[in-house]
Amino acid sequence: MAQDFRSARFWAAALIEPALYPGARAVDATMGNGKDALWLCERVGPEGKVYAFDVQAEAVSRTRSLLEAAGVAERATLFNEGHQRMAALVPEPVDVVMFNLGWLPGAGHGVTTLTRTTLQAADAALSILKPEGLLTICVYPGHDEGARELAALREWAAALDPRRCDAMTKHYMNQPGDPPVLIAVKLKKEKQNRE
Repeated sequence: MAQDFRSARFWAAALIEPALYPGARAVDATMGNGKDALWLCERVGPEGKVYAFDVQAEAVSRTRSLLEAAGVAERATLFNEGHQRMAALVPEPVDVVMFNLGWLPGAGHGVTTLTRTTLQAADAALSILKPEGLLTICVYPGHDEGARELAALREWAAALDPRRCDAMTKHYMNQPGDPPVLIAVKLKKEKQNRE
């Protein structure tokens, strides 16, 4: 039986998983309830490191509790900060960066990711990625700010230098409503200077 097409989050994980290894460095740019941070911590192993960001203290608390319960909290550094600050706060190059935009699951919808800071964060993510590093962004266009984010991120990704990286999107074309969209960017290998 054929597998169904699944979701943007599934597609993001399918792309990122092969890029992770014991000792890898990763960023969860939108902590939420901590599921992505936990998934990353499990895959980078005891020698790896995950840096996670969220502006809501409740998200940081939920994530910390989840990581502690799973016995992997020492693998993560949690920032109660906006993801646009990641270039200033993450002290080393990373292999992957994951975004899961929108709002904190199970909380009110008054606080969402914002187009302006999301674009800043996407640029910051590219600046800290290692060569051949991978960035995934799950966008939820079913609300006004999400629709603005999707339009702006599509424009941002389309304008990236193809000599530096590959950018793609994956989305449903015939589903009702506004299903989530995946945007992924993979940096290319750095070219060696030949003299």
